[in-house]
Amino acid sequence: MSISIKEAAVVAPSARQLAWQQLEFYGFIHFTVNTFTDREWGDGTELPEIFHPTQLDASQWVQVCHAAGMKGLILTCKHHDGFCLWPSQYTDHSVRNSPWQQGQGDLVREVSEACREYGLQFGVYLSPWDRHERSYGDSEAYNDYFVHQLEELLTGYGDIFSVWFDGACGEGLNGKRQVYDWDRYYDVIRRHQPQAVISVCGPDVRWCGNEAGHTRTSEWSVVPASMRDNEKIQEKSQTEDDAAFASRINSDEDDLGSRQVIAEAEELIWYPAEVNTSIRPGWFYHATEDGQVKDADTLMELYERTVGGNSCFLLNLPPDRRGLIHEHDVQALRGLGERISRYYEHDLALHAQVQASTFDDSQHEGSCITDGRGDTWWQAAEGTEQATIELDLGDAFTFDRIVLMEHIVAGQRIEQFTVDVFSEEEGWQQIHTGTVVGYKCICRFAPQHCRQLRITITGSRWCPTLQSVSVYDTKSQV
Repeated sequence: MSISIKEAAVVAPSARQLAWQQLEFYGFIHFTVNTFTDREWGDGTELPEIFHPTQLDASQWVQVCHAAGMKGLILTCKHHDGFCLWPSQYTDHSVRNSPWQQGQGDLVREVSEACREYGLQFGVYLSPWDRHERSYGDSEAYNDYFVHQLEELLTGYGDIFSVWFDGACGEGLNGKRQVYDWDRYYDVIRRHQPQAVISVCGPDVRWCGNEAGHTRTSEWSVVPASMRDNEKIQEKSQTEDDAAFASRINSDEDDLGSRQVIAEAEELIWYPAEVNTSIRPGWFYHATEDGQVKDADTLMELYERTVGGNSCFLLNLPPDRRGLIHEHDVQALRGLGERISRYYEHDLALHAQVQASTFDDSQHEGSCITDGRGDTWWQAAEGTEQATIELDLGDAFTFDRIVLMEHIVAGQRIEQFTVDVFSEEEGWQQIHTGTVVGYKCICRFAPQHCRQLRITITGSRWCPTLQSVSVYDTKSQV
């Protein structure tokens, strides 16, 4: 039995998925023994004694994230090398046996407390692959071990917004390949942190399919349920690099949710995209990459393309051997935060007059999209798949960005739209065409100077919605 367009239109996010989407932009911290061996992947033979940052300051990490405009931070509590950044009672391979703070430190606690101090959400990454732990490869024994460590993180450090799993998998010291008990992991997370999303190898948030910050032209949050199953069961082998891993899972396909795709699906789910990349070529700090830090303009391009492309943006910031975010990275991140703040501070469409060609009722008329509220929205009449919305800004302004947001609590519906501006000399002129909107779509174009603009929804699933339309001038803010 095929899925109808109306059925596809009403697939909506869970409360945890919605709260995650509203974060928009958050950081990733990769910091472990690899930082001191100058490697990307450790092999588990590293001695805890090499973990010896001399100026480690978790507050500096969080302040840098806050200055960049981030709303959360995910810490790699254990990478593939198996070294734990907290004093786990289930292994000696941890900070407890390092010289850092004379073995009395707990980096997970320091980061979680710094996040609370500066108002950021805290998340954890725990690698399922553990190249140090001897039980790895003895699937039942290791799954017990992994769950014990997972429970330590979920119960000892306050609220967690994301548990981030990758699919790295290899053979244990016994030569056997580990079989992960994903369902058991998920049950533990739901029991201890029910508001946390489970990301990448998990049911709540999917990987976009690459680690380069690339996004799709049309990023659907409503996709076939088989997408989630494939993300869970496809695991990265010990010898496989990221590009090879991405090439064999369908999360890197360009079309995940068009009408053609959903027509062949048996079930649809809300499974939104996260885009991740690093501020440097590597995920861990390497002094040789100090001159290869992405600058503020590059980061701003990534931010607008990802957050403005119906995705969340996860940016990695690797602390150096001192235990600090490097000065080059700090400069770029502060520049990014300043740009985000300046570019999107003043909405030229706030309280603009709106005329909609259709609306559902008086509670969902056109004026809802410029009232500055998050609890109102415009909605077309039932069954209407095309609509025109005209805005009068009250005066002529110069602008180069329009930000559209659907009311995704009701689903993702808009498939195609255009933007036009009006002048007395030339009448209506088209300046932008777009496909999906979803949570947020940032339309970028050459500066326009006008008083009136028009958004025409040319394709939609059932009746389209818009929660807001905002207009910004970024060029004069440079």
